[in-house]
Amino acid sequence: MARDFSFRWVKLAVVGAMMVLPASPALAQFICGGHDYLVARLAESFEEKRLGYGVAGEAAIFEVFVSAGGTWTILMTDVKGRSCILAAGDGWEDTLATAVGQPGG
Repeated sequence: MARDFSFRWVKLAVVGAMMVLPASPALAQFICGGHDYLVARLAESFEEKRLGYGVAGEAAIFEVFVSAGGTWTILMTDVKGRSCILAAGDGWEDTLATAVGQPGG
């Protein structure tokens, strides 16, 4: 059943695949789907909210989602509107305030 599906296992599988296949990027599998669907699952399953985003030329938008518990996810949306989870993990440290407050940062 789809309702019994655990998004946490998908996220862990993505992280595991990225750790096992660093020398073979063509073999890596990403979790892709509709942007709204993936964002809703991150919020529901991990209580992650968007911390920020950046634009990569005219090719894609990268978003970083984090939770108060330290989980994090990087989501990429391409120009065709397809979104994919590129990386995920634990232990997020917010250093933005430090980087913005220091000269040259």
